[in-house]
Amino acid sequence: MHIVIMGCGRVGATLARILEERGHSVAVIDRDPTAFRRLGSRFGGRRVTGLGFDQDTLREAGLADAGAFAAVSSGDNSNIIAARVAREVFGVENVTARIYDPRRAEVYERFGIPTVATVRWTADQMLRRLLPAGAEPLWRDPSGGVQLSEVHVAASWLGHRVRAFQERTGVRVAFLTRMGEAMLPTAQTVLQEGDLVHVMMYSDQVAEVEAACLLGPADS
Repeated sequence: MHIVIMGCGRVGATLARILEERGHSVAVIDRDPTAFRRLGSRFGGRRVTGLGFDQDTLREAGLADAGAFAAVSSGDNSNIIAARVAREVFGVENVTARIYDPRRAEVYERFGIPTVATVRWTADQMLRRLLPAGAEPLWRDPSGGVQLSEVHVAASWLGHRVRAFQERTGVRVAFLTRMGEAMLPTAQTVLQEGDLVHVMMYSDQVAEVEAACLLGPADS
């Protein structure tokens, strides 16, 4: 698939390299030609100098044939204008925009433009690490009956196997994040200090699951 990225900052350059490594063709737009140095010498995609919401610039980047568009420049207004042009003028369905102001993000979501509210997301993640408690929903199925959540696990669970944790709490461990890397555990995997535990559970069991995670195995 051909993907167009507006903004060649650290996020845009990293996203471009990852997408290219996964076999996609990529075009990156930035008004500053020196920004393309972040892509590195191995990047084989297009480098287009210009404004990301200018239609001629977008055509040069191949947006007419693109399957997706990401607006990740440093400007909220530029990102949302570019995203709307990609969606409404070029008919690209898979469009997303990075937004710093969370209040704007909520408004743009109503326009049908998926957004990533950078500041709010970062603040939420910091709060999760500073004040770990409860279950943080990361995904819900369309019916709302099942959700993927990051749960806070009592220290007393450390050294115990995933199988025992699942049996006690009634959840299914989807994956762990350990030392910054995601991993799919087996029933025999032992929980370690620093693990972030992501589980699948029924949405109407959140309170029960939270309590079981905090009680620990000794209280079962």
